[in-house]
Amino acid sequence: MTGFLRWLRSHPPAALSLLFLVTLFVLAIMAPVIAPYSPTKQDVNNTLAEASWQHWLGTDDLGRDVFSRLMYGAPITLYASFLAVIVGCVLGIPVGLLAGYLGGRIDDAISRALDALLSFPAIVLAIGVTGALGVGLTNGMIAVGIVFSPQLARLMRAQTLVVKQELYVDAVRCFGASLPRIILKHVMPNAIQPVIVQVTLLLAVALLSEASLSFLGLGVQPPQPSWGAMLARAYNYMEIAPEQMYAPGLAILFTSLAFNTLGEALRVALDPTRKRR
Repeated sequence: MTGFLRWLRSHPPAALSLLFLVTLFVLAIMAPVIAPYSPTKQDVNNTLAEASWQHWLGTDDLGRDVFSRLMYGAPITLYASFLAVIVGCVLGIPVGLLAGYLGGRIDDAISRALDALLSFPAIVLAIGVTGALGVGLTNGMIAVGIVFSPQLARLMRAQTLVVKQELYVDAVRCFGASLPRIILKHVMPNAIQPVIVQVTLLLAVALLSEASLSFLGLGVQPPQPSWGAMLARAYNYMEIAPEQMYAPGLAILFTSLAFNTLGEALRVALDPTRKRR
């Protein structure tokens, strides 16, 4: 614990990012207590209202309190983003490891399959998978995770091809280490750093993907709130009420920035070449 606190003190941006994310998770859990209104309560006589003491961030086109929907939308948005990235990692990282380490025909077959998936536009592939799985937030983000998996697999494969040429990998192989031990203990830990950074970037992409699918009616279903759905809905009123886009847009921006900053700091901290200096 002391070492972790020392690391945070030496990385102020990472410490601020972690503080922001912890605060965000606490607010997401405490949303029913903090939010002054129900996220689905409508006031048709007070639509697209500006910020006031009664409605801190104004109201949307149906008269629903924007601040309350922002609070209730936080856990849904975080769940959707993490689900997509977790699915992408579970599907992509093992495939990339095997393709990069085993090589030969296995690598060729996996690479051709990944190329085929990458040839489709991401949103089109996500829509197709969602159509097969069924409409809904969970199915939609599983579809996004499937779209992410080829990117993570390609990156993991490229890093594995580099790491497996290192002398320490040859050494443990000569000592008779098993294939799973070589891959999991010696190759993956030294090839995972760029993937960590990519995962943080994909969290931001997942936020926008959730917005796109919700906008098309394949993600979050009304009246359930999420930042992406709020942003997509506010887009329709950008000319007459541009302030509607500020709250969900800034929430997505700062959350994405926090994930990226923390991921970059972790990449530097986990870099094995830096540890050996």
